[in-house]
Amino acid sequence: MTPFCEYGIIRHTMTKKATLVFEDRMEYPDGAILEMRIWKLPERNEERPHGLKYSLFYGFSGERIIGYDNERGKGDHRHCHGQEEPYTFSTAERLVADFIDDVERERGEK
Repeated sequence: MTPFCEYGIIRHTMTKKATLVFEDRMEYPDGAILEMRIWKLPERNEERPHGLKYSLFYGFSGERIIGYDNERGKGDHRHCHGQEEPYTFSTAERLVADFIDDVERERGEK
């Protein structure tokens, strides 16, 4: 495909975007926030071989206590009280279950 149409006007190729496939948000009575978002990427790549981008957050406004994400350049990892460590991704369902388990332990519910 040539970048120019027959009239000499540059064609703009549409950028493929990630599709939001899961989103949930909850506020606890103590003001804590749980927020989860998972997107399906248009293509898998070396950095995200599972083809997903995700951001799972538990904490207060401006304070992350627990988080799971795969920010570009860092790969799959989790945050807990300011510490960051690798996370071994297997499935989206396991990701959410591991995150919820961490949140429940943090809240003393497990």
